[in-house]
Amino acid sequence: MSTQSTMTITGFVGSSVRFSVGKEGGVPYASFRLASTPRVFDRATQAYKDGATQWYTVKVWRHVAANVVQSLRTGEPVIVTGKLRAQEWENPEGQQHTTLVLEATALGHDLVFGTTRFTRTLGPGAHAASDAAPTDVSALPQAPGVSEDDDEVDEDELDEDELDDEAALAFQG
Repeated sequence: MSTQSTMTITGFVGSSVRFSVGKEGGVPYASFRLASTPRVFDRATQAYKDGATQWYTVKVWRHVAANVVQSLRTGEPVIVTGKLRAQEWENPEGQQHTTLVLEATALGHDLVFGTTRFTRTLGPGAHAASDAAPTDVSALPQAPGVSEDDDEVDEDELDEDELDDEAALAFQG
């Protein structure tokens, strides 16, 4: 049984994504810094304000590392799920430091702030040899504001009441 907890953090990519091949067995990995700043409501001013920014190092392994390098850029909003651990290290001056590392099991763009397109890649362990036909998604309900003729969103057709408060704020600009 694992004693590590899985957690999800939302924030913004705070550095370039670095790709490396590890020393132990040459396993490829990618890492980047993630800034997460909570928004808190200040009752005195009746307005939202930024809380203290927390910084994490996000690390992903194997074929997912290549996907992350191709997909994420500095400043983009992301959602990351993974296992949090503390990594201790010493700088050249001999000072001890601790870095929070989130070993990601799932991550992607935070669609509260924009749109993205998905491109499937086949990495090691993927079901590339499967003879199964692609999943038919044509019967799924149409998203509000999306025309069947094109991929553009018609903001006039969106029902803001269906969005949560944070998404509605982002929608309003």
